[in-house]
Amino acid sequence: MPLSPGPFTGRTVSGLAQDLREGRTSAAELAKQALDAVAELDPHLNAFVTVDPEGALAAARRADEELAGGTDRGPLHGIPVGVKDLIDVASLPASMGSRHFAGHVPAADAECVTRLRSAGAVVVGKTTTHEFAYGPTGDRSAGGPSRNPHDPARMSGGSSGGSAAAVAAGMVPLALGTDTGGSVRIPAALCGIAGFKPAFGAIPTGGVFPLSRSFDHVGVLAADERDCLAAYECLASTRPFEGERQVRVAWLDPAELFAGDPRVVDAVRGVSGAQDEVRLPSGVAEALHETYTVIQSCEAAAVHASRMVHAPELFDPEVRERLRVAGELPGWRYVQAVERRVELGSVVAALFARHDVVALPTVPITAPPLQQRESELDGRAFLVRAALLGLTSPWNVAGLPALTVPAGTVDGLPVGLQLVCRPGQEPLLFEAAALRATSAA
Repeated sequence: MPLSPGPFTGRTVSGLAQDLREGRTSAAELAKQALDAVAELDPHLNAFVTVDPEGALAAARRADEELAGGTDRGPLHGIPVGVKDLIDVASLPASMGSRHFAGHVPAADAECVTRLRSAGAVVVGKTTTHEFAYGPTGDRSAGGPSRNPHDPARMSGGSSGGSAAAVAAGMVPLALGTDTGGSVRIPAALCGIAGFKPAFGAIPTGGVFPLSRSFDHVGVLAADERDCLAAYECLASTRPFEGERQVRVAWLDPAELFAGDPRVVDAVRGVSGAQDEVRLPSGVAEALHETYTVIQSCEAAAVHASRMVHAPELFDPEVRERLRVAGELPGWRYVQAVERRVELGSVVAALFARHDVVALPTVPITAPPLQQRESELDGRAFLVRAALLGLTSPWNVAGLPALTVPAGTVDGLPVGLQLVCRPGQEPLLFEAAALRATSAA
């Protein structure tokens, strides 16, 4: 039986903000709606690991008092928000999805949460993460898997699967996630919402548990690109350029990176707004994937080296095995990958020589069933993890801003259009997304 839509389904942050300022609702009422929705829907989806009713209602009352007193903190003032359980929120448990951190309660907010609060947002609770964010499937966590609202028997994607499920189900209109190889964009695409990974370093990662420091990003998930932009502008350290111009969009054949379901490719290309095509030079796709794998694996192994020695049994078995393999990579491969990453950055930058935005699918398949690790397409076997990461991780290697927006459905399951640009060109990214919405309508 399909789940009932949550109270924020079909409602935008801008619309909620207008309702707040025109007296049609209050921050306290929005917080109560979010808490009630979590109580009703979360048993089916496992999107939240911790809910903070007292803290959320207290913050909402303060937001109402400030608005009544003439203090308006901007578009997120009074808006309920979920925060991935990899990001510290003072006085709320932060388990990182792992038994290693059972009972851990940070004393201070992560910097991005401090900025959320400064913008007037109301933190409702912590959302489910794949253990230590080390997986794109979202179904390996000490608290169980997060589930896809379109079909709870399928993956939400990961590692920010709880944030995506919470927004897609309408429990909250906005959530924070992290993205090391696609962990915001993958679940956003599989759950049918928007997700934005900014340029590397644009949103501070202080107070965020690391997976791979070279690639870790904080990102945002929301119903559409406009809400992602509103949140990003409240969280970013710097603002992108101002001004508008006609955006030039080029299509990148996803088969260069990972050959997926042609129905997904056709659906996405049909709404991409691409006027031209670009190609990667021979061998670059393979180099991007290898560079990502080596750097991320070595850095993840370093983060967890002590835990792997002293308490390996506390890891999920799949995560533990990935860390074991990662720990066997020789140091010289890491050094070579770091050097190659610089070279690849220049090659990828050439994609934007004549275009502002590169378009391709976010994920080349629809949401797989929970726990599925291998699948087949047109007689070709593939690893689910490789498919989920295949079109997103290259942009983490290059540190480029990337946005996913809904692009229709295949077999009733959502697919996403991914748009990529150079740092500082983010307004053109969101303009391209708006053009997609116009053409789709």
